[in-house]
Amino acid sequence: MKRKVFDIIVSAGGAMVVVALLAAGSLLMWGYTFANENVHNELAAQQIYFPPKSAFEHPKPGTEITPSMIPSVSRFAGQQLLTGEQARVWANDFMAVHLREMPYHGIYSKVSAAARKEPGNKQLAALESTVFQGTTLRSLLLDAYAFSTIAEVMLVSSIIAYILAVLMAILVGLGFWHARRTSPEEELLPARTRPASGGAGSAPHPAGA
Repeated sequence: MKRKVFDIIVSAGGAMVVVALLAAGSLLMWGYTFANENVHNELAAQQIYFPPKSAFEHPKPGTEITPSMIPSVSRFAGQQLLTGEQARVWANDFMAVHLREMPYHGIYSKVSAAARKEPGNKQLAALESTVFQGTTLRSLLLDAYAFSTIAEVMLVSSIIAYILAVLMAILVGLGFWHARRTSPEEELLPARTRPASGGAGSAPHPAGA
């Protein structure tokens, strides 16, 4: 095969890879934007706000703010819950703490079973409703966190795809540049020339052979 033809074929293949990487990067960026905006809008609609800074000054077990909330929840004091990370902190470090302090540790299946055994118990019925609402909201917040994490992965993947597309485009350009400078007659793998038999320097045949 001619070297010029080989360079053109490889460079054309590289150009197709560039197009594919750009398409992948664009789709991933769209996915990131779509997921991130939806998470933000859904969380904003809930109008959840973290307790103010003053609430974290005297944390006590059994109250709204416990000592375990200081390292995580206090970081967002006074802020509206709008991001996936905030949703994770609210669900795992705020709501889960208060659910565990409830009877039956706030486990809905146990509360529901107890309420079914005593259908006339208003306290159990109210507890069942509270735990159901709490666990449902916590689940929704963790779903928002999961989607925001997926969005971040899409963003990083999109950036990587764009970087690879730029690097590949440079290689493609170099490939076509080399093809232009290569002679149309140059072979990719030149055939090896064998030395002529009986030429100068060859050993003479013994007499009488």
